[in-house]
Amino acid sequence: MHWKTLLRWAAHAQLLPILENGEDGIDVDAKQDEILVGGQAVMEGVMMRAPHSYCVAVRRPDGSCATEEARLERLSDRYPIFKYPLARGVGTLCYSLWLGMKALRFSANVMLEAELAKEAAARGETLEQTKQNSEMPGWLMAVQIAFTLVFFLVMYKFIPLVIATQLQQRVPALSGWIAFNLVDGAVRLLIFVGFLWVLALSKEIHRVFEYHGAEHRVVFNFESGKPLTVANAQGFRTFHPRCGTSFLLVVMLVSIVVYAMIPAHTFAARLLTRVLALPLIMGVSYEIIRFAAKHKGSLLALITAPGLWLQRITTQPPSDDQTEVAIRALDGAMEIERSVGGKMVIA
Repeated sequence: MHWKTLLRWAAHAQLLPILENGEDGIDVDAKQDEILVGGQAVMEGVMMRAPHSYCVAVRRPDGSCATEEARLERLSDRYPIFKYPLARGVGTLCYSLWLGMKALRFSANVMLEAELAKEAAARGETLEQTKQNSEMPGWLMAVQIAFTLVFFLVMYKFIPLVIATQLQQRVPALSGWIAFNLVDGAVRLLIFVGFLWVLALSKEIHRVFEYHGAEHRVVFNFESGKPLTVANAQGFRTFHPRCGTSFLLVVMLVSIVVYAMIPAHTFAARLLTRVLALPLIMGVSYEIIRFAAKHKGSLLALITAPGLWLQRITTQPPSDDQTEVAIRALDGAMEIERSVGGKMVIA
């Protein structure tokens, strides 16, 4: 395993909650045959998913496109509890994280294979000789998922709570429970926005954000009903209401309200409630995002508006070449989806 590729993969993995735009497929609040598609930027490519399929398309250094596609069983079909409000949000997001890591692993292996091909040519070896035992091991994906979860809890739960507690000890006006939670939430938002801003300074991450923009434009193109072409997709905006960036921002806003309703007066109790309440916050936030996506003029849609503004950082205008990769990914997913059967209607 090349350490450069491994580090790139690890950096991308930390962005999964921000880049993820997944859906579990059929919208249970709509007609039974209506669908939503979602996706995610990966290393030099895009993953797209439909109700029963997914496809990852990755641009190789030589300009060709590597793909991986397969059928998916919706989590709500396997476990009916995930068809219901709140639970469906938790299930969908966990499933999307697993699929996102799988797609990211494929893209990392494509990049690794390109590097190994150069090495093989330089050594006069075959690619298989150089490639042996060099693919990313499966156990590493599980480790990275665990690390991503711990990173999220430390960055957005533990650190803001420590800062808010220190401020409360120094500023008597923050001794009230509501004031404390407002400060805790404000610190959490500042860390989140600052983290995104720093990431955007990296040339490598900026390119990921371009593929993120390509994914959003192609999803918009699909949802519009217009023919799926590079020219049509490039005419759409890059800010999508179901984006992971918007979701995380809604999570932080909802958490302020939820934490204010849970009495806890010690640091340990506060930290524990922040961890235990996370599934509830995720479920509520997911429902808000879905409702806002369908009712753009509603009051709840105003809550998601800051997330769209924040996507000015996490999505960038893609090139035609990047948009073409996103279309290839969606075409691959939809080709499998059509083989499943059923009427294809835009949700």
